[in-house]
Amino acid sequence: MAEDDRPVALDEYPIHQVPLSMKHVATSDRNAYDRCIFHLVDPTGEFLLILGLGVYPNLGVVDAYATLRVGDTLHAVRASDALSDETRMELSVGPLRIHVERPLHDFVLSCAADPDDPDGLSCEIHWSADFPALWEPHHLQRRGGRLTLEGRRFVQAGHCDGRLRVGGRDVDVRGWTGTRDRSWGVRPIPGEEGGRLAQENPAEGFHWIWAPVRFADRFLMVVLQEDADGFRTLNDATLVRPGHRDRQLGWPQADITYRPGTRHPERAVVHLTDPVDRKPLELGVEILASSPLAVGAGYPPADDWQHGTWQGRDWTDRRAYDLSDPAAHPLAGYGVIDHAARFTLDGQVGHGIFEHGSFGRHDPSGFTGFDSTAPARP
Repeated sequence: MAEDDRPVALDEYPIHQVPLSMKHVATSDRNAYDRCIFHLVDPTGEFLLILGLGVYPNLGVVDAYATLRVGDTLHAVRASDALSDETRMELSVGPLRIHVERPLHDFVLSCAADPDDPDGLSCEIHWSADFPALWEPHHLQRRGGRLTLEGRRFVQAGHCDGRLRVGGRDVDVRGWTGTRDRSWGVRPIPGEEGGRLAQENPAEGFHWIWAPVRFADRFLMVVLQEDADGFRTLNDATLVRPGHRDRQLGWPQADITYRPGTRHPERAVVHLTDPVDRKPLELGVEILASSPLAVGAGYPPADDWQHGTWQGRDWTDRRAYDLSDPAAHPLAGYGVIDHAARFTLDGQVGHGIFEHGSFGRHDPSGFTGFDSTAPARP
C-alpha cells in the first residue's frame, strides 16, 4: 500500500459522509477549501485583530494569517506549507496555531514571536463562545453554467481573554468581543483560467454585507449579497437568545453613509422587522476601525499573497502596511473590508464586525460602475 493511501487518525471516528478516507474530500474540484476566521474586536476601536487558517486538500496546501490594525498600521503574519495528515488535527502552520479546546465553545489562538524581531506581532488569546453557533444560508454562486462557489458556513459570538504584543507594547485582551466564521466547500483559488464562461459572463457588480454582532444577552447575524441590479442572492437576519427559539428579523435593508469619493462606510442603519408584531427595528452601525482583507490577510484581489497558493514549504512572511495613504493600496477597495463597529439595537449597545464589499455597478446604491463612488456631501 502506498504511503498516501493509508488511513489517517480521523478515520478512527464515526464521522464519514462518503465511502472515502477522511484524508480525501468528496469532490475533485481544485477549489475545495475548509477554513475558519476569528475576529477580535477592541470595544474602544484602537485594535482589530483577525486570525484565520485554511486547508486546500486538492492542492495539498495549508495556510494561515494574523493581521492587527492599530492606528494607520496593519501588522501581518502569514504562513503556508504542504498539507500533512496531522494538520487537520493540530490546526497549525508556521508560527500560527488554532487550538480547539472544546468544539463550538473554547479555542486558543496563537501567533509565536519572531526570534529575530521580538517586538513584532505575537499573541496567545483564549476565545470563548457566549452563544450557540448559527448556520447561515447555503451559499451558491455560478458564472454562466459553472458552479464557482458553494459554501456551508456557521457563525458564532463570544468574548476574548489573553495578551498580544506589537511594537514592544504588551496589550491586555480582556473584555474584547469575539466573532468567528467556520466554512467549507468550494470557492475560487487563484491559478485557474476562467475560459469562455468567464469571458461571456463578466461580473457587473457585487454588493455584500456580513455582520455578526454580540450584545450582552443576544447575538444577531445579518448577511446579504446583491447583484448589480439589486437582485438578492443571499439573505438572512437572525437573532439568537439562549433559552429562546431563534428569531428571524425579516428582509434586511441597509442605508449606508459612505465617505465622499469612496465606498468606505462611515456609518449605517440596517432596517429589520420583528416577526411577531411587525414592528420595525433599526440596527445602528458606527465604524470604529477597518481592515481591508486584500491587504495582509490574503483575500482577493491581494497582489502579494492569496489563500491556497503554493509558496513552497515552511513559508512565513511578516510585514507591516501603512494604511494612511489609500493610493498605496489601490486594490484594497475592490475587496471585502472588515470593519470593527459599535452597534445599537432596541436600546442595547453591542460590538462586532460590519464586513462590507461593494464594487462595480449597484443600482440601489446609485453606483454606475467600477469607478463610481459616493458623491460629495452637499
